Amino acid sequence: MSRNFGAVIIGDEILSGKRQDKHFSRIAELLGARGLRLSWVEYLGDDRERLAATFRRTMAAGDVVFSCGGIGNTPDDHTRQAVAAALGVALELHPEGLVALQQRFTAEEITDKRKLLVTFPRGVQIVPNPFNRIPGFMANDHYFVPGFPQMAHPMIEWALDTFYRDEFQPLDETVEKAFLLTGPNAYESALLDLMERIVADYPALRLFSLPSLNGQERRHLELGVEGLPLLVDRAMDEIRQEIERRDITWRWRE
Repeated sequence: MSRNFGAVIIGDEILSGKRQDKHFSRIAELLGARGLRLSWVEYLGDDRERLAATFRRTMAAGDVVFSCGGIGNTPDDHTRQAVAAALGVALELHPEGLVALQQRFTAEEITDKRKLLVTFPRGVQIVPNPFNRIPGFMANDHYFVPGFPQMAHPMIEWALDTFYRDEFQPLDETVEKAFLLTGPNAYESALLDLMERIVADYPALRLFSLPSLNGQERRHLELGVEGLPLLVDRAMDEIRQEIERRDITWRWRE
């Protein structure tokens, strides 16, 4: 995989706990169905300056980013203005966005306030919205969609299938295997040297280490790798031999 995929999830209501985020798991699912992985996610409030700084950074990084929320026309929506600041351009009524409004509303219903819904940073392209035809917009591999999941998720899926098919990975080419390790030496610090060796020897694999607790007590350590089957089997055999040498009890994770 040559690109990193990230998500920015926006809204004071999410940070305050008034609403539960429904984007993270769905975006991860949409990527996973195409053999891709979400590299990072950031949760941000309705702070225009912080949003602008974040988008400057993520655009400079060259990541593919899906941003959910804040593109409406109410005073607490700041994404459009923040993106314009990040790009160093003005906001303007988008001609294709206006066409979308005309398909959705009568001429009398297209007020100046409604036109704000399609007033985007200059030079961006629109992201079609199959739910209610009010589009989002895109620039520099960033896709700005509404906070409503029923709108946002089909728009993200459209972007993936339209622009990133070359990034898709065959689902049947990778596997994930792991051991559940128990005993007094089954903790991450004691196995760092082994993990570092596996990462160095198998750079094409993704190693993961997930401790599990039962109250204050360690229950087990899940240690495994993901990647091409032949490499996974080799790495897991090396891990098994080493943990047996260290008298660590193991069993396969189901």
